[in-house]
Amino acid sequence: MEISASQVKAFRDKTGLPMMDCKKALVEAEGNEDKALEILRKAGAKTMAGRTDRITQEGRIVVFTDKAKNVTAMIELLCESEPVSNNADFELLATALAEQLATGPGAETPAELLAQPFPHKSGITLQQFLDELFNKIREVFRLSRIIRIEGNTSSYVHHNKHIAALLVIDGEDSLAARDICMQVASMNPPYLRKEDIEPSIVAKELELQTKQAKERNPNKPDNILQKIVDGLMNTFYAERTLLSQPFVKDPSKTVQQVCKDAKFEIKKTIRWVLGQEN
Repeated sequence: MEISASQVKAFRDKTGLPMMDCKKALVEAEGNEDKALEILRKAGAKTMAGRTDRITQEGRIVVFTDKAKNVTAMIELLCESEPVSNNADFELLATALAEQLATGPGAETPAELLAQPFPHKSGITLQQFLDELFNKIREVFRLSRIIRIEGNTSSYVHHNKHIAALLVIDGEDSLAARDICMQVASMNPPYLRKEDIEPSIVAKELELQTKQAKERNPNKPDNILQKIVDGLMNTFYAERTLLSQPFVKDPSKTVQQVCKDAKFEIKKTIRWVLGQEN
């Protein structure tokens, strides 16, 4: 079948793909653009499957909250280069993935999410949009992590989209909760509360601090030594547990005190760094 140059150009403008690829697909599809588009998608998916060994160290983390459903979703979409991570279509895909995960039926795996419809774009799945984007850019994309949380949350995503933090809370989201999210993203405390630290670790630290306090203050009475050890242990807890840390915006208060004043309780923290599995 003869395909006119104008038809090829129009199809190329629609897809953003190379002219010869568009012509070849149109010829194979006998001029049917829908079939030609599907041919290009399948070809692109095959090409991408052969490039799975490529390093994907750039990308973005996106959080979307559906206030009506009281559901929050977070996704990590990786690519190969920084310019592509800032591409408008890549950003659109990442945002759509988070939105669909929050507003749709949910998904247990990235593949399950990608099979779902693209929000606000009828007749296309998220996977099809990803395949089309790969055909345009020819970089490997990986939807590496997804999480969906039902219930009250607070969130923070750093401006470079490489670090994000979520708080699962009992109470309402507030400015204080969002500030604490920023603190989690920045300070990365390994534990939420003192009780979360393994007793053996605490016992070992207590033994060490007690021994050092006695060596440095051999003439101090036991009650003074105990106060010294208590202070050292408070520092130990503040370095490792979020609730014991000084609040970044008011170091005169602990995070625990800020939560109490704002009338919410932190149930769980989640922190992602781009490309780093927890």
